[in-house]
Amino acid sequence: MSFIEIKNLSFGYPGGDGGKIPVINGLDLNIEKGEFLVILGRNGSGKSTLAKLINYVLEPDGGSVKVGGIELTPEVSDDDLLEVRRKVGMVFQNPDNQLIATVVEEDVAFGPENLGVPSAEIRERVDKALSTVGMSEYVKHAPSRLSGGQKQRIAIAGILAMRPECIILDEATAMLDPAGRDEVMNTVQRLNREQGITIIHITHDMSEAVGADRVIVISDGAITVDGTPSEVFSKVDEMNAAGLAVPEIAEICFRLKKAGIDLPDGILTEDRAVTAIAEAYGKR
Repeated sequence: MSFIEIKNLSFGYPGGDGGKIPVINGLDLNIEKGEFLVILGRNGSGKSTLAKLINYVLEPDGGSVKVGGIELTPEVSDDDLLEVRRKVGMVFQNPDNQLIATVVEEDVAFGPENLGVPSAEIRERVDKALSTVGMSEYVKHAPSRLSGGQKQRIAIAGILAMRPECIILDEATAMLDPAGRDEVMNTVQRLNREQGITIIHITHDMSEAVGADRVIVISDGAITVDGTPSEVFSKVDEMNAAGLAVPEIAEICFRLKKAGIDLPDGILTEDRAVTAIAEAYGKR
């Protein structure tokens, strides 16, 4: 059984005529425990809505969502809903909207306190979470004085303190400078690799998808492309049809292949491209 099972999911936002504007249309998706999944799509494609449906921030109009075997329906018990939200934590685009305390340690402790975790264990969880994201030295700092990347790492620590099995990052790097994006991506990649935490990363940055286990593209509320990064970024025409550009290296290799250069599919790094191009010209 998959950790997250989504079947025939549909959802729409209220429209001006009393009806609904469809955003998610019959979507099917299974996510395995420990998977690093990147979700791509242009603005309005349904990416963030899907994230909110997984955590039952929004209630679907049709279909089903199961998280850890718990089906999210209007009849779901408060205990089961709390368990799902403990299992699946969300990190949003603007960390300032997620950090609520005046001191870092208090912010990280907020989630466990709401779960009723004993005080001694909260202290242990806070220390471990801050250590995991490399922010232990900022325990007494004010979040407002941190950089964007540091704030997002504190937001992730707050989720980690609740001992989640999955973290959803909803455009969590969009407002960060390159250094801040690197900080956050290095952190989540390490959490996935070393602790087996399932990562669902929604992003516009194609380079952030290169190291994922799997990439899906959502267009008009449905999955149009699904595969490994190499498989997905080899489908340049399909990506362009979805309003997305592939990483620059993949685009260059695609154009070279169209020009008749014999290159393998799925090249995503400069080193691999240089080697493949040299080999292709060496055969001529």
